[in-house]
Amino acid sequence: VDAPDAQAIATFLHAARGLNKARIGDFLGEPTAQSASVLGFYTQVFEFEGLEFVDALRSYLTPFRLPGEAQKIDRIMQSFSAHYHTSNPTVFSCADTAYIFAFSLIMLNTDAHSTHVSRKMTEDEFIRNNRGIDQGADISVELLRAAYRDIVRTEIKTMTQFEE
Repeated sequence: VDAPDAQAIATFLHAARGLNKARIGDFLGEPTAQSASVLGFYTQVFEFEGLEFVDALRSYLTPFRLPGEAQKIDRIMQSFSAHYHTSNPTVFSCADTAYIFAFSLIMLNTDAHSTHVSRKMTEDEFIRNNRGIDQGADISVELLRAAYRDIVRTEIKTMTQFEE
């Protein structure tokens, strides 16, 4: 698919209402050249400059449902992390740190809000789990504490309207 078509599809997926949110996530995570191109344009629609990391992640994940397949999630989160880092180059030393931290927050979100998890992760455990994720260095404890409290207080939910 050429760039104008991929951009048009991305704009449509971002703006259209009533689409199946699980299918959007599945499509964006597919390993095809078309899906990769659409994913790139879809991610660029989001304005992350100056946004706190959790706010950016929340805004990015809300319009669709992450697929269940790890490789699809990986592709989507790579796109998010690269765009966030480009938009906010001083928050983390590299896009890989944003990627690792995003996954950590997704796991925390599941841990904190799933009824299937009886022993919830503590704030200190979360901080310990994220030591050294910035190319061997620690990200600020203040950022970790704020992110932990934000996620525990308010679950990251995908749009539920017309989800299934």
